[in-house]
Amino acid sequence: MSRKRGLIPAEQIEGRILVVRGHRVMVDRDLASLYGVETKALNRAVKRNQERFPEDFMFQLTPQEVKVLRFLHGTSSLRSQFGTSRGWGGRRYLPYVFTGQGVAMLSSVLRSPRAIRVNIEIMRAFVRLRRMLLSHGELARRLDAREKKYDAQFKGVFDAIRELMRAPEPKRRAIGFHAGPDR
Repeated sequence: MSRKRGLIPAEQIEGRILVVRGHRVMVDRDLASLYGVETKALNRAVKRNQERFPEDFMFQLTPQEVKVLRFLHGTSSLRSQFGTSRGWGGRRYLPYVFTGQGVAMLSSVLRSPRAIRVNIEIMRAFVRLRRMLLSHGELARRLDAREKKYDAQFKGVFDAIRELMRAPEPKRRAIGFHAGPDR
């Protein structure tokens, strides 16, 4: 099965999914780029339909989160995105991020054919990521269980090997004068 089904390669979408506050999210600027619209237009459409985007669908990053994400991911979508710009350009507010549910809700707000196709690919990427994390979690649990099981079994083997490796204590004859019944 090809990982490049639609307009955008799956790897490009998956690379833009970040973890913030325990949620897998995408930054507004990345989503706007994928949808082929300006970030300002995407956020304006969301604000016109604010009731569709509760806090578990979309939230605004704090300055500290932006710094951490910039440091950890070196993500270009967060580079010079906020601050107080006195001149031209720059972003004057903190970025918004959208969870998988928020991305799904975007399809009801952005109705262009491209937005619908891109949205389908993004949702598939979230599902693939979820499956991959579940399979890795299951693999880690199985490995831990086997490690505990074999640690107990091999402890006995290693104890037996150590016992065999220990040199026997030589029988020593007592040195000195022995007063006994024979003498």
